[in-house]
Amino acid sequence: MALLQRFALLIDLALALQIALLPTVKRIIHEPSLLFHPTALSRIFMAHVWTFFGPGIDENCTEVKKRLITPHAFGVVLDVGAGHGHTVKYLDRAKVTKYVALEPNIDMHPEIRRAAHAGGYNEVDGTFAIISCGAEDSTFIMTSLGGYQPVDTIVSVLTLCSVPRPQETIKSLATDVLKPRGELLFFEHVRNPLPHIERWQRFWSIIWSRVFDGCRLDRPTHIWIQEVRGWAKEEVWGLDDESEEHLFLHRSGRFVKGM
Repeated sequence: MALLQRFALLIDLALALQIALLPTVKRIIHEPSLLFHPTALSRIFMAHVWTFFGPGIDENCTEVKKRLITPHAFGVVLDVGAGHGHTVKYLDRAKVTKYVALEPNIDMHPEIRRAAHAGGYNEVDGTFAIISCGAEDSTFIMTSLGGYQPVDTIVSVLTLCSVPRPQETIKSLATDVLKPRGELLFFEHVRNPLPHIERWQRFWSIIWSRVFDGCRLDRPTHIWIQEVRGWAKEEVWGLDDESEEHLFLHRSGRFVKGM
């Protein structure tokens, strides 16, 4: 891996601070109690960061999402870490009956609502809902869906890198929240199998996770999903044009749950 790539993350870190630090400080001035709530502060900061980075990341992932989400998502879709609701534009409205955005960051909710409405999903007719909790709280997710109703499809795009207790959370989502014959569709950056790259991922994750709301570069998410028992079908693939010598190594996957 080139020396330049090892330190390229500094550019993104500097941009994030330039974009989000001042509005976050202004929010603290208006609400000093935020100083005692680091999670809330992190989410405020991340909301500003995502306003800048989110559209570009979505555009760069367009082809991946079209291949992963559009042909396979169906029924009730739970979008884990919905962000600004970019997933909506890749849903086939003829196959998806309800879009459920799981997003604990309430500062993201107005953008999610705009995206859902633009895609033809509305709270009034029951085809759209926002759940304000983390992916680790499967009990709250299930009760919010109307009495422990599992979903047909779970979509996770660049989210499982930041959830608390990731292995436990992934297992709970697959076991409790997803219906039999349901599909788990994911696109994530994952731990690099090359030891010299993985060491840099661990190094940068210490800093990166503090700036980007818990996001880590070194999680073998695709492996943890495979380790959940009960899949009837498993597919994992990488990006066609992506070098293995990369700090952000990506994997997509489609997992179909058995009966």
